[in-house]
Amino acid sequence: MITSSNKQDAPLQAEPEDQEEIIIEQTLRPQSLLEYVGQTGVKNNLNIIIQAAKQRGDVLEHLLFYGPPGLGKTTLAFIVAREMGGNIKVTSGPAIERAGDLASLLTNLSEGDVLFIDEIHRLNKAVEEVLYPAMEDHVLDIVLGKGPGARSIRMDLPRFTLIGATTRIGLISSPLRDRFGATYRLEYYPEKDLQTIINRNSKILQANIIDEASAELSKRSRFTPRIANRLLKRVRDFAQVHGHDTINLQTAKQALELLEIDGLGLDKNDRRVLETLIHKFSGKPVGLNTLAAATGEEEDTITDVHEPFLIRLGLLSKTPKGRQATEAAYKHLGLTPPIDPQQKPLL
Repeated sequence: MITSSNKQDAPLQAEPEDQEEIIIEQTLRPQSLLEYVGQTGVKNNLNIIIQAAKQRGDVLEHLLFYGPPGLGKTTLAFIVAREMGGNIKVTSGPAIERAGDLASLLTNLSEGDVLFIDEIHRLNKAVEEVLYPAMEDHVLDIVLGKGPGARSIRMDLPRFTLIGATTRIGLISSPLRDRFGATYRLEYYPEKDLQTIINRNSKILQANIIDEASAELSKRSRFTPRIANRLLKRVRDFAQVHGHDTINLQTAKQALELLEIDGLGLDKNDRRVLETLIHKFSGKPVGLNTLAAATGEEEDTITDVHEPFLIRLGLLSKTPKGRQATEAAYKHLGLTPPIDPQQKPLL
């Protein structure tokens, strides 16, 4: 059973199209470690601690997954719960506003359940204080009343497993981070693994795709399974509307061109960041707040969405003076790199 907790979103109901999209996403998720593609080291370590816990008849220790978004942290949490035979309850750091919200979640757990907290780095300090004894001793400390007459009672909790996920492990406090029994970093995916995922999910979506097309999609998926699945669905829609029974290389390229995804996987917003650096600032280093203002993007969007990918491709560099487009960025955009004034001419 899967439940979720989000006070802010509770009154709203998803539109039929959104519900269909959610169902598709859940269908595409692998159901076991055996089906899960990639992250071999993480899978091997998880398999060992899961098998050891089951042999002891014990609950699994608390786990922390971190890494860039879209690499499968949530999927792994669901798989762990399924492998351990327990239910999973899903929430997020911003949704747990007060200690009472967390207490409500914890007291509704059963023995062996998994509590999954996404964006766990956004928990506030008061909530963390309640979480510490729950993680270590499976107890909940509740304070009744206020002032001199306040008293504390301790309530036993069922043994459970907390799984946290974050894209910013550095923002998690040390006391919370140290209470996890195992911490795993998820890495970006190689193109080969992404192609395997695309080929697998194309069968689930009943979209016939040839290897050349799936290889092209994997090249433009930013090393990320979530984006690979998103592109696959959009290319499938394009092929369906244009009456193509099979997604070939030409169909895939036409669909990706319509989506404005170029050969390296950059979208129009990625290119806008690079073009702003080149054209508005003549290729000189630019501070983050200035770049955000010039592009109309939030600073967090630049640092979390655009920068990691552009830096990984070698199109953007971070210098002590600010962000700067590299020579490779000029070439990718079909522009001539500026001449370094300190470079001596060849004799």
